[in-house]
Amino acid sequence: MKLFVFHTPELTPIDDVPNCAIAIDVLRATTTMATALANGAEAVQVFSNINQLMQVSEAWPSEKRIRAGERGGATVEGCDLGNSPLDCTPERVSGKRLFISTTNGTRCLERIQNAPVVLTAALVNRNAAVQYLLNHQPETVWISGSGWEGSFSLEDTICAGAIAHSLLAKTDISLNDLAGNDEVVGAIALYIQWQDKLLELLQQASHGQRLVRLGVIDDLKYCAQTDTLNVLPIQQEPGILITKPL
Repeated sequence: MKLFVFHTPELTPIDDVPNCAIAIDVLRATTTMATALANGAEAVQVFSNINQLMQVSEAWPSEKRIRAGERGGATVEGCDLGNSPLDCTPERVSGKRLFISTTNGTRCLERIQNAPVVLTAALVNRNAAVQYLLNHQPETVWISGSGWEGSFSLEDTICAGAIAHSLLAKTDISLNDLAGNDEVVGAIALYIQWQDKLLELLQQASHGQRLVRLGVIDDLKYCAQTDTLNVLPIQQEPGILITKPL
């Protein structure tokens, strides 16, 4: 297995595809997607364009849909939810499809959607992603961070490092054999440095500070948890994610 980390969708290659691609947006899209599916959502359908989300979801029965839209950390007018995983309670999402569009995470998924296997990961379901990789052994794996509007983000990189670090710990593969680019080594180093202070790191991150200013500190606390959800969102068809047994 050869692992590559790309910090943003813009840095993710477009002229090739890996055997498996993983989208990460710890704050907060991929955390929200995992939470919704863990709490009984029928599927998650992602859109980079909010108008397209509205049009497609209109054809879905109103009692079977939830529209989640976020721009700049705030809820989009006309949507039921923003991008908070804490809003995806079983009472709210069970049996429904979550139609979601966010500033960065859904755009990241769109970038990698042509890979034969597309997963989403966050700190909360890190182990589920690792177990999938160990069970299926894809030859090439790309981890694409969502970043923030094209720039590097600490929270997505540390999640990539957490996945890579766990793969090293659970196999006899060497770092030299696992790492396909320098970003893998950097991500692992970041995780080793901060693994016991994840909430502190998220509060240091520029987007974490943005969320604190919006008053959503509980989201940061939730997103900083590791391995709390045993659920793995996997792309069933472009833009549609379901859960899959590991």
